[in-house]
Amino acid sequence: MQNIGKNQNLKKLGMTIAHSLFNLFVLFSSIWLCMAIWFQEPISPLFSKIIIGLWILFALSILGIHFCKKLLSRTKNILIYSFAFLCALIWYFSIPPLQDREWNPDVAKSLSFEQHGDIVTLHNVRNFTWRTEQDFDEKWETRTFNLNDLSGVNIITSYWMGPEIAHTLVSFDFKNNAPLTFSIEIRKEKNEDFSALGGFFRKFELSLIAADEKDIIYTRSNVRGEQVYFFPVAMPKPEMRALFEEYLKKSAKLEQEAKWYNTLTSNCTTLVFDMIQSVSNNQLPVDYRLLASGYLPNYLYDLNALNHDWSMKTWYEKAHVNPKVKNIDDLTSEKYSKIIREQLLKPKSQAD
Repeated sequence: MQNIGKNQNLKKLGMTIAHSLFNLFVLFSSIWLCMAIWFQEPISPLFSKIIIGLWILFALSILGIHFCKKLLSRTKNILIYSFAFLCALIWYFSIPPLQDREWNPDVAKSLSFEQHGDIVTLHNVRNFTWRTEQDFDEKWETRTFNLNDLSGVNIITSYWMGPEIAHTLVSFDFKNNAPLTFSIEIRKEKNEDFSALGGFFRKFELSLIAADEKDIIYTRSNVRGEQVYFFPVAMPKPEMRALFEEYLKKSAKLEQEAKWYNTLTSNCTTLVFDMIQSVSNNQLPVDYRLLASGYLPNYLYDLNALNHDWSMKTWYEKAHVNPKVKNIDDLTSEKYSKIIREQLLKPKSQAD
């Protein structure tokens, strides 16, 4: 009799745990789905709000707060909710990224290229003249580079949301050309604002911008007021070239098929890490600083990618772009690129 009682108690405990887990699943999956509907706004904002309200009522009824606890068995509740949520997942994951929206001017064109051996010609290199975020002169250029002239790689971090989060850019130096900067960004539509939360819910397409430093770094340091840091990093020349070509491959893929930006998995830092990892001869450690991208320079320092003649504190002081270009507006691209590199140590491999 005691064993029967124990078995019954264990069965009750198991059922209680199972029902509790299902209730948590309903709660968190409903929060996720309501946020997805909120950011996607299918059909219209009003329709989206109605759908969210109906889903909340549906989820509450499934949880037994309203009528379903009395009308239906728990098994039927589970089947009904699971089927409804599966339909919602099918809707969400079938939302396609598009190429032909009405884009913001700064992401209106897509990078394309032709490569013949060492010679690469890039089309739609951005070189805007910025006065304010709303006042600028548009200019898209075609530039040609000899990959044998690659002479350096730089990581730029631009802080826009406190010390933990930074936008990551990569700039390539050439012996006989102006530097070229690549930036993985969201492709905003006209009058659309960035939302880190929206980036989790297929709100923005992914964009790869190639730009002049006087455009893409200046607009962050002098126009938006972000805190920008410029770090020359050590990289063997074959890997420099391979990384540059990885950017070209990424641009070709995006030109063929649009992709979604994701705040966590497909962002300006994780995608750069993936490209660097693919061309590196050494396995790079996965680190929390790849997500907390504001600490990326410290990660690079620990990997010996930054010159250790300076401490990390000194690097942050010397690499800070804003004090160097403060109140300096009328600069050529050449002078701007020269100023932001002033007083910076070269990587050990390039110091000679």
